Amino acid sequence: MTAYPAALAAHFARDVTTVSHCWRLTRRDGTVWGFTDHDRRLAVDGLTCEPETGFSASEARDSLGLAVDTVDVEGALSSQRISDEDIAAGLYDGAKVETLLVNWRQPTDFAVIRTATIGKITRSDERFVAELESLVTALDQPNGHYVTRSCNAELGDARCGFLLDQPGFTVAGTVTTVGTSDTFGVASLEAYEGGWFSAGTLTWTSGARAGRSERVVAHRREGSMTSLVLLPSVGPAIAPGDAFSIAAGCDKSFTTCKAKFANALNFRGFPHLPGNDSAYSYVTDGGVFDGGPVVP
Repeated sequence: MTAYPAALAAHFARDVTTVSHCWRLTRRDGTVWGFTDHDRRLAVDGLTCEPETGFSASEARDSLGLAVDTVDVEGALSSQRISDEDIAAGLYDGAKVETLLVNWRQPTDFAVIRTATIGKITRSDERFVAELESLVTALDQPNGHYVTRSCNAELGDARCGFLLDQPGFTVAGTVTTVGTSDTFGVASLEAYEGGWFSAGTLTWTSGARAGRSERVVAHRREGSMTSLVLLPSVGPAIAPGDAFSIAAGCDKSFTTCKAKFANALNFRGFPHLPGNDSAYSYVTDGGVFDGGPVVP
């Protein structure tokens, strides 16, 4: 149950109340924005909440127990802060949203009535609908790791332990030519064989996409030309001269971990795990049953 400040609780006892909703949105990159369903700006808790987004909320419900509660927040893509490109790029995925109940005549009287994270976002007709999931949703997520032959760590993270910030594994480059929206020629990668940066991460350091990180689908070498293919996404166009930083890619196999990164001791998979063909096969004459790995 929400604990309301005394001043706000006293305001509720009146015959006529002047309350509205505000939303404090905190993206995973630390950006904090405020919005309100009121018709003018409100300064709440040191944050200016903008009205021109046209935010409106559906009915909210709090359930007893561990059920996941959801509420939809709808708004027009009219604010310069919220763009279709940023939503498509996933900048709002997992963002924290606090719903505040505010006395708009006295904005210092407010209460945080709900804290949630953004789940699914749908877009249509220049509008978006964001589904806010209660914090209980974290308890509804699978925990632990699957037993697979491939590695389930992200290259360079704490579980992987490999230092990407070293010569040969993180390189600066520049766009020279642009083919399609996600394919372009680059300079400064001529010393690397094709595929070295496939499945790697590219971070833009200049240009219209500066600050964004994208997954590299393919790193190709065709004669003296070097090109990169990114995972398709919605965003500003790539232009010649745009600079980026790119990290080597990993296909999650034990062979690559050992040969390319010399990091076999930190491999987070089970490369010698036999498949169903071995587990359910019959014993035959001439077979080797010395306890050694079935998969080399």
